[in-house]
Amino acid sequence: MITIHSFAFGPFQENTYILYDETKECIIIDPGCYDDQERNELVDFITTNKLKPVKLINTHCHIDHVVGNKFVSETYELKLEMNTLDKPMLDSLMMVAKMYNLKAEPSPEPSVFLNEGDVINFGNSSLEIIFTPGHSPGSITFYNKDQKFMIAGDVLFQGSIGRTDLPGGHYQTLIDSIKNKLFPLGDEYKVYNGHGNPTTIGFERMHNPFLV
Repeated sequence: MITIHSFAFGPFQENTYILYDETKECIIIDPGCYDDQERNELVDFITTNKLKPVKLINTHCHIDHVVGNKFVSETYELKLEMNTLDKPMLDSLMMVAKMYNLKAEPSPEPSVFLNEGDVINFGNSSLEIIFTPGHSPGSITFYNKDQKFMIAGDVLFQGSIGRTDLPGGHYQTLIDSIKNKLFPLGDEYKVYNGHGNPTTIGFERMHNPFLV
């Protein structure tokens, strides 16, 4: 069974996720650890729980979701996995950091490109991938059928949706991704998003003002 732990990191309070199961293998999704205190918090959790990181993954490559890539990659000797369409955003990390007056280190180059239909395996567990662009060109969502949850990045929030006014964003594409890719998974699915509290597909289908 997969256990999900989240941290709210960085100036944007981005949700970084660690997923692990009874084997203690874990994956790290969207590391937003921004300073030494946050990096230590991440490492302390992994060490205390005797976890073994085996994958570093980005749902998409806006600065708040990738600023910890270099630290995690070097600390745990992990290669970066992401969708190829977000590579231009990854490449612009240092420029965006300068624009926001934030400190950052260049992310490692991706070694694995993830696409819809691919499966992420760790320990005794797996996550399937669906392509959910709109917030960014290469946004991907990870879901587990048995436990009925998804890690959706900034695609869908509690009562809201991801921004589409950033480079590469497109409003109708995002709405289509939510309605045609996420909604069909089922109302019972819990949505772990990139900022704020989790929600469910059922709640958003009924109450999200962007989607009703």
